[in-house]
Amino acid sequence: MSTALAAPASAYPLDAWITAKTKLALLTTEGVGGTAVSVDTIVGLVTLHGQVRSTAEKAKAETVTRKIDGVMGVRNFLQVVARQHQKAKQESDGTLKQQSAKALQVDPSLQDSHISVQSVNQGVVLLTGTAKTLSAHLHAVEVVAIIPGVQRVVSEVRSPNTLAEAEL
Repeated sequence: MSTALAAPASAYPLDAWITAKTKLALLTTEGVGGTAVSVDTIVGLVTLHGQVRSTAEKAKAETVTRKIDGVMGVRNFLQVVARQHQKAKQESDGTLKQQSAKALQVDPSLQDSHISVQSVNQGVVLLTGTAKTLSAHLHAVEVVAIIPGVQRVVSEVRSPNTLAEAEL
């Protein structure tokens, strides 16, 4: 007869939940370019990898990650890569609001959620509404964050603080 030494499942949040909460936090934190940061979690140990623009951004990403419930440790493999000297086309806030709203509306995985663009101010998009799942909330933020010209996404979207059974 063998004895299991692992902690019970209820001792720490599921890795998928930690990953989703971490990605959401990174995507919505000022000073962190979350779209270029990948997050992997194994038994509460979070690994950050990808590219950031400065050592301050790298440190902030780690600090934000450490504050997520259930994170047991952080391995920060983010690479600092200076922003290219090319000027990106700046879109007007009105155009960004339209593009963001359309992207949310046409995304089939968001059809069961009610997420809208409240406002856009100097490239900062404010999302409001209700997401059916935590993953839908994260996906909505990701969909908007990758639109050219979006500087940051602020989310006031309400979502359950758990993953749906289908997401596990």
